[in-house]
Amino acid sequence: MLGILYIQLLMKYSFDKGKHSVYSMRYHLVLVVKYRRKVFTDNNIIDELKNRTRKISERFGVEIISQETDKDHTHILFKATPKTDLVKYINSLKGGTSNAIRHRFPEIKKKLYGNAFWSPSYCLITTGEVTLDQLIKYVESQGEK
Repeated sequence: MLGILYIQLLMKYSFDKGKHSVYSMRYHLVLVVKYRRKVFTDNNIIDELKNRTRKISERFGVEIISQETDKDHTHILFKATPKTDLVKYINSLKGGTSNAIRHRFPEIKKKLYGNAFWSPSYCLITTGEVTLDQLIKYVESQGEK
């Protein structure tokens, strides 16, 4: 029973590989414009955000799976490695995208409150390739014969 459950669990993962490890590290990041200002109403601004996000992510070895925006926030699904400094990555992402958008689209400053672009907080959620129930069942089955 344990062997079958383990194989079923592993078959659901899509692993990435390092020199001495295999891993599956996927995240969902939500960044919100400060005071929910509606700045993502122009496709050129959205394109700049996505292009800058990809460039910054490449420097950190992060792969963007998907990114979409609403008028006042963006959702980013990404893959990282165990070595990725997530706090440094997110801060670079916020600073780099903010600077690029404000530089390329100076008219956007009229929509912002002061000099701030992003809210100082963010939402980062780990995503799984198996359900939490499947994982709990597998962990709880350890040591069973």
